[in-house]
Amino acid sequence: MGKLFLLFIGLSLLELTVMIQVGTVIGSLPTVVLIVLTAMVGSALVRQQGLKTLLEAQQRMQLGEMPARELLGGMLLALAGLLLIVPGFVTDLLGLLLLLPPLRGRLADRLVKGVRVQGAMGGFPPQEGFGSSPEPTLHDRPGTTIEGEFERKE
Repeated sequence: MGKLFLLFIGLSLLELTVMIQVGTVIGSLPTVVLIVLTAMVGSALVRQQGLKTLLEAQQRMQLGEMPARELLGGMLLALAGLLLIVPGFVTDLLGLLLLLPPLRGRLADRLVKGVRVQGAMGGFPPQEGFGSSPEPTLHDRPGTTIEGEFERKE
């Protein structure tokens, strides 16, 4: 928690320093307009790429595959959106970098390799980078009872 707090304070100080430097070069009003413009353009780009990522995840699920890369890519897009909305040039640069599909794909692949899925209920075959061997599904476990409710609609 202390490292996160120091990162937050350090990033805030860096943002203020950069905004002051940019403001002295181009003026205060153009600096504010530029910050608002990057937030607007960035949020539009995040929305567009988020829809594309959602469609890719749906396609992978229809093929019976785990959409892990797409899910992590979506999380990175959410982080990019957050960084673009936070006022400042450093966070905008980081957010724009996360909007680049090749960089986001590499980061998602790295994160996928570090994830281990346990206790999967079936439906998705094991993928490279997702643990060693899958645990048995409900159909493989003798004596498993599934409790639930249902409603018959006619």
